[in-house]
Amino acid sequence: MISLLDRFSPARIPEEAECLRSQVKAFVAEHLGDRSADVRARSWSGFDASFSRALAAEGWVGITLPERYGGGGRDAFSRYVLVEELLAAGAPVAAHWIGDRQSGPLLLHYGTEEQRQYYLPRMCRGEIFFCIGMSEPSAGSDLASVRTRAIPHEDGFLLNGSKIWTTYAHKSHYMIALLRTSGGLEDRQKGLSQFIIDLSLPGIEVRPIVDITGESHFNEVFFTDVKLTKDALIGTEGDGWAQVNAELAFERSGPERIYSSIVLLDRWIKHLQQLSGHEANAARVGRFMGYMAVLRQMSISITARLVAGDMPVTEAALIKDIGTELEQEIPVVVSQALAENPEIPAEPDLLRTLAFVAQVSPSYSLRGGTREILRGMVARGLGLR
Repeated sequence: MISLLDRFSPARIPEEAECLRSQVKAFVAEHLGDRSADVRARSWSGFDASFSRALAAEGWVGITLPERYGGGGRDAFSRYVLVEELLAAGAPVAAHWIGDRQSGPLLLHYGTEEQRQYYLPRMCRGEIFFCIGMSEPSAGSDLASVRTRAIPHEDGFLLNGSKIWTTYAHKSHYMIALLRTSGGLEDRQKGLSQFIIDLSLPGIEVRPIVDITGESHFNEVFFTDVKLTKDALIGTEGDGWAQVNAELAFERSGPERIYSSIVLLDRWIKHLQQLSGHEANAARVGRFMGYMAVLRQMSISITARLVAGDMPVTEAALIKDIGTELEQEIPVVVSQALAENPEIPAEPDLLRTLAFVAQVSPSYSLRGGTREILRGMVARGLGLR
């Protein structure tokens, strides 16, 4: 692993970006109020369009996009600070999350000028929200096994098939989907293209999937003879695989891959501060802090690469894999610690927060790529396969 770790050069967040931190803290304090920890723990899945629009009014949705498209005109370091503070506070970011993190940068790099002018300003104002159409039924985590097809038809494409685990498709306006435009399953990555799909088009059905918590932010989306105009195509037909990999570098490398369980950790530490004489718990907290500090530095290093114009796909896969391990370990350790001291009552909101995070944490190793896929990518990056 030495050759891979050598790619994580030390980097620091510039002072210009750090200056944003106090502004974000003040914004969060004003808009979140006294929401309980179990509500704030839903940060990733917390869909609040009004909060996202308030964030957009500050110029913080599409913060890395050029000002000529309505963006903030700032770099990836500024977005790092923004996201870090939002997640640490447990802000509801789901409404604008996908567009800000992936869809906007994707359209900026690969879209036509007409697509940029049409979609990006509305996204930056919090008027439209995006979801991602990658995973498909029966394909598992094999993203190249795309069956959903967009075939040439009249003056555009005819779309048939389905996507699954599509977060907030039922509340989004557009989906950016990876579709097969030529060839078959045996062609794997060849013949794949990306499209912008208006989810209000005829022939689209969105079915919510209820998860173990009783919530339904996942969906299955069905397409039956959906007519797409030719300007729905993003980039060049057949280049979808390369575009998706560039998109996933943004998805896998940021602070969102470290902080999914941070509200629970903070709430547990607050509980521990009311106790005394629990050295074992102090050691556990110290271990988490050390682990998180290293991961954060590695993540900042990748951000520096993104600012420099690189696409550190392998490094991002590594961060996502080991970051998920930390996020999933936190509810396990907190559960064990509370069970070891049953005579010390835990506050109800701590127990509710633990219950929620414990239920959803298994999904952390599914979203953004499973462990098996990510470790395969790291192995290829090391020349081991």
